[in-house]
Amino acid sequence: MADVPEPVAGIGEVVVAVERAGVCGTDFEFFTGEMHYLADGQARYPMRIGHEWCGTVVGTGEGVHPAWAGRRVAGDTMLGCGHCRRCRGGHQHVCADRQEVGIRGGRAGALAERIAVPVTSLHELPPHVDAVAGALVEPGGNALRAAWAALGEQSGKNAGTCVVVYGPGTIGLLTAMFLRAAGAEVHLVGATDASIAFARDLGFAAALQPPASPVDAVVDATSDPAVPAAALDLVEPSGRIVYIGLAGESSAVDTRQLALKDVTAVGILSASPGLEAVIDSYSAGDVDPRPIVAATVGLGGVADVFAGRRPPGAGPKILVDPNR
Repeated sequence: MADVPEPVAGIGEVVVAVERAGVCGTDFEFFTGEMHYLADGQARYPMRIGHEWCGTVVGTGEGVHPAWAGRRVAGDTMLGCGHCRRCRGGHQHVCADRQEVGIRGGRAGALAERIAVPVTSLHELPPHVDAVAGALVEPGGNALRAAWAALGEQSGKNAGTCVVVYGPGTIGLLTAMFLRAAGAEVHLVGATDASIAFARDLGFAAALQPPASPVDAVVDATSDPAVPAAALDLVEPSGRIVYIGLAGESSAVDTRQLALKDVTAVGILSASPGLEAVIDSYSAGDVDPRPIVAATVGLGGVADVFAGRRPPGAGPKILVDPNR
């Protein structure tokens, strides 16, 4: 930990007092040095990580309506330039010149008591979405997009649809929750007895191997380079595969098999297009993400988490309360 200057809201920015922040797999990759952005120059040390967060606006910069002050908010990680073709088309999350909060382009993250972000990245939280759920809006956006992709963004037509989710971590479990809320039959595939037991405690079918029954869609939420090909083997012809997990090395997918099975494959990078829908889902009680949180630590406990000394708790997610 280190003391740093208080952030100052620039033009179009706000300063947020952070209530909770999540520790993500991306953060672990920065800690170990395995994050790809470090190799290609999109990120560099020193940096302040943390891109899953919620908090209260405590300062506004020039051009920001003062009514934002005092609002509880969560924030988008992806900050596009706002001017390029992708941004103008509503795809700022893949802008070539984007910053990513706590990840890319030098934008300081949320593992701190304060964070400065553009007001355009904010999403207001209803009063009954608490700090724990608020910090899970960003990972929830990724998971909801994965669920949408697995179902073909259908609505009300999912009874009997069988989806296998590889990886019962934060994203996999949240994806399973959104799939279940949409009416799909969900099976989780894990690599450890503990992760399988936890998924079962949440009411999911879970095992070390996928079910033998026909599978309409598969979501890869792992870092295992063998799973993308296994997903293609498993899915039924005309089915769907969603790739949201990132392995540390290249994985092989036989596109001949993809074509001959007439399978749709979708990649998910960002939560951006799903954030408002996630807040609505949490607010309505359709999905409650809070059971996946194992523990909450202060800033002083983050180093232990990175070193593998997790506090007790069965869930995959660790949150940080910077005010502890």
